[in-house]
Amino acid sequence: MVKAVYELNEQQKKELISIFGEGVNFKKKERHFYTHDVGALPPVVKKFLGKTEPAAIVKVRNEEQAVKLMEFARKHGIAIVPRAGASSGYGGVIPTKGGIVADVTPMKKIISVDKKSMKVTVGAGIVWEKLESKLNKEGLAVQAVPSSAMSATVGGWLAQNGVGYGSYEYGWSQHTMDSARVVLPNGEIKDFTGDELQKIVGTMGTIGIITEVTLKVREFEKTVAISAKFQNATSMQKAISLVGERKIPLWSISFINPEWAKMRNRAPPKTHYGEPVEKHSPELPTTYICNFAYPESRDVSALKDIIKEAEGEILPDEIAKHETEEWFRSMKVKRLGPSFIPAEVLVPVSAIGKVFDDINKKIALPVLVEGMVAKGDQAVLLCFIPHFERSFKFNLAFPLGISIVKIAEENGGRIYTSGLYFAKNADKVFGDKLLKIQELKSQVDPDDIMNPETLTGKSLIKAGLSLAKSFEPMGRFVGNRSGVGYREFTEQKGIPGDVLSHAYTCAQCGYCVRECDQYYGRGWESQSPRGKWFFLKEYIEGRAKLDQEQVDTFMACTTCEMCDYYCQLDLPIERSWMTLREVFVQQKKMMTIPPFEIMAQSLEKERNIWANYRKDRDGWLPNDIRAKIKDKAEIAYFAGCTASFVEKDVAVGTVRLLDEAGIEFTYLGEKEACCGIPMLVAGKWDIFEKIMKMNTANMQKRGVKTVVTSCPACLLMWRTLYPQWAEKLGMEYKIDARHYSEVLVDKMDILKPKFKVPLNKIVAWHDSCHIGRAGAGVYEPPRELLKAIPGVEFREMEHNRDKALCCGSVVTLIDEPKVAGRIGNIRLQEAVDQNADIMAALCPCCLVQFRIAARDNNVDMEIQDLGALAARSLGYDIPDTTNVTLTAWATFDKMIELMVPENMTEMMVELLPDMMEAMPSYLQMMMKTVKYVPGMDSLMKPLMPKMMPLLMPSLMPKVMPKMLKAVEKRVPMPDYMLEQMPDLMPAAMANLMPNMLPQIAPLLTPRMIEYIKSH
Repeated sequence: MVKAVYELNEQQKKELISIFGEGVNFKKKERHFYTHDVGALPPVVKKFLGKTEPAAIVKVRNEEQAVKLMEFARKHGIAIVPRAGASSGYGGVIPTKGGIVADVTPMKKIISVDKKSMKVTVGAGIVWEKLESKLNKEGLAVQAVPSSAMSATVGGWLAQNGVGYGSYEYGWSQHTMDSARVVLPNGEIKDFTGDELQKIVGTMGTIGIITEVTLKVREFEKTVAISAKFQNATSMQKAISLVGERKIPLWSISFINPEWAKMRNRAPPKTHYGEPVEKHSPELPTTYICNFAYPESRDVSALKDIIKEAEGEILPDEIAKHETEEWFRSMKVKRLGPSFIPAEVLVPVSAIGKVFDDINKKIALPVLVEGMVAKGDQAVLLCFIPHFERSFKFNLAFPLGISIVKIAEENGGRIYTSGLYFAKNADKVFGDKLLKIQELKSQVDPDDIMNPETLTGKSLIKAGLSLAKSFEPMGRFVGNRSGVGYREFTEQKGIPGDVLSHAYTCAQCGYCVRECDQYYGRGWESQSPRGKWFFLKEYIEGRAKLDQEQVDTFMACTTCEMCDYYCQLDLPIERSWMTLREVFVQQKKMMTIPPFEIMAQSLEKERNIWANYRKDRDGWLPNDIRAKIKDKAEIAYFAGCTASFVEKDVAVGTVRLLDEAGIEFTYLGEKEACCGIPMLVAGKWDIFEKIMKMNTANMQKRGVKTVVTSCPACLLMWRTLYPQWAEKLGMEYKIDARHYSEVLVDKMDILKPKFKVPLNKIVAWHDSCHIGRAGAGVYEPPRELLKAIPGVEFREMEHNRDKALCCGSVVTLIDEPKVAGRIGNIRLQEAVDQNADIMAALCPCCLVQFRIAARDNNVDMEIQDLGALAARSLGYDIPDTTNVTLTAWATFDKMIELMVPENMTEMMVELLPDMMEAMPSYLQMMMKTVKYVPGMDSLMKPLMPKMMPLLMPSLMPKVMPKMLKAVEKRVPMPDYMLEQMPDLMPAAMANLMPNMLPQIAPLLTPRMIEYIKSH
């Protein structure tokens, strides 16, 4: 049998790197994020699991890598745990013997679509929602889909086997699948079809790595539903039975119990920047609600008579519509948990009423139930008991899940599925198939390399389960008295209470993962929103440390709010990360992303982030427009930093359009300051507050009532965050804000006839996050303006409007430029897929990012600003600023490169002679002893990292002139920036050094000792 391996040796690491390249991770901190699934276990049960930390995580991108991984595992006797969406809670991805977690989500392509045979072959890692949306465009649809379709993968549902929407007509997941291709642990690649497929269904990665799945599909048709309420479960059961008896052609039947409906009604609203999002949700009756779904063309008229016969009542159409829209968001009720005790069981339809009656009689705590009916008169009940995992009573209440399983078994049912936690029930789950599965396992995996213990179980857990079943009445007696009321979260370890509340509420469902650019740019769980929520829980529980590396993961969020959009619990994720930025940087004095320090000093001195002179801020302004600008006006144009100093085509195009539309406006000129968003993102909220007050006061002096911006981030500040901060600070604020596209669409009758010069290009449109999903929700005005330009062949990209992918700027670009290039290229490829000549955008920062990404990824495509394109069509000669952008960025690119600890160390080594000379004489004498006294170097090694933070504040002013020369040598700077470095660099380094020295000291110490010995 395979042995537990929690650390790999250097040779093993080299072998894995040779197979997976950058797609392998050995960091201990990262491995901790792969120790769990979605379930929250009580501390007592966790102890039974033992150590569950893998030795490595690998990204399996193709079948060839899977084969090589199996060869590696056999050679070294190391366990492999396949992992996809990790959206289940049965212990199917828990590495109880360490080994290697094999992330199969990169295998996500649609390989072939065969409309004739109505089949589609896909990579096992493709997410159901992604597959369904692609198939719909082909006029096809999947037969059935899991309720976790937003994160669950096709291969994962086969490995789990389950029931979902559509299972009433098509059966369990296995019945919708034609074949699967699997890499076995012996290195063989085998196609499982027909009866053979049953040997891998529900085996949770214990047989091999599933690489491809062929699914049966159906013709796409709009799905509609009828919802009905029933006063008791027996009446609902009767309706479901009659539907089957009378063969009503339904596609899906699902239901909820009164407790679930009650919680749904109480769920808090979604918020955007702290304000509730107005979205009408009908009040659900607190009864049993059953949803009958079917393709629109089918005749289900007899259903209404059945509902009436079963003493039910049809609910308004708005409830039926709302219920289908919420299909994949059922866990929203967890907002009121914040923890859940789960119990998922399968029962005969004929027993639904009795099972509910028994649950209501025997379980004193509230039990939320969502049900799915499967072909063959079976119903899956997903039961959840709201609780609080930080309470000791959670341990006592957890056995109530066993009580629900026992109720199901007493009524002819069983537990829903097996897995590590319920391996003892494998015979009931698999029936006579278990023997065949075991035979195959012994043939292809005699050493139990694949996901060991997942189907056989751990002895302690099996013993505990047996004990819990034997003493179930006693456990139920205690559990029924172990409820908890509402628990208020308070600040702990500096983390605000509301943020902690969200961390414990997070369902770990993974909806936020797939489209998070921070995650797909880097590829590891720690970078995902759910990973960060998990970290916060571990930090509070004392199982993880808050260090600079972890802070960096929070700082690296681009604030695109894709996570907020997809979160089924409507958690305010991005706002929580924004709060933590201030906590980490301002309160805990941890380091922000290093280039932000230079930006901060430039802002303090010259009011812009590009280290340019404020006197040159309005240098972009055309003279004829300058002459028309009013000293005071109700409308003001706010250009922002990047449009003022780098991409001047953005600002010029905007004012040309405003002028041609007959709009009079004022402008702050050199008194305009950065909008401040970089400082919010940097966690430097004190500087943001200064900037916000300055900009607001200057606008008020000019009598401005409406600020018009070209930059979406500037719009977000003026429209949303400035008013909020003004209220917080007790300031008067009576300024509205609009994007120029919003202003111009109201003037299209004037503007459109003036467009003369045709573009004659295919143009793909990019929705910037901060004007759309993460901002004001402005989508149509920019499109209307772009389409008004003659000769534009407009193309929508795959992800558009509120689903538009983030460009990856600004944070990723100044933090990890290589990662930014990957993120930007993913979006660029969507434009390439549309055969676009131009990708158009309206955000200066998006333009910077895409222009750099296009260059670095050799994408032959123009990146153009909307306003500049429109102004050129008016006949104005506005130069393309692409080359200016790339030149300006080169300086920042080198500055970012310099601020990596390894490169900072190299610069410090160059400064060692000056540092030694600047030391006090007694320290110089101490340093000399390293050269002349045997063993002194060994003594100094542990001392120097402690001495450096004490020495640096006094040394830095003395070595600063030489440091500036060293920086100048490494970073090509324009004259204006070079002139300002003596003012900017000292303060920036003073802020950086306390946090950077712990990273630099281990690298610098041996070099320093080496220098002392040789000089």
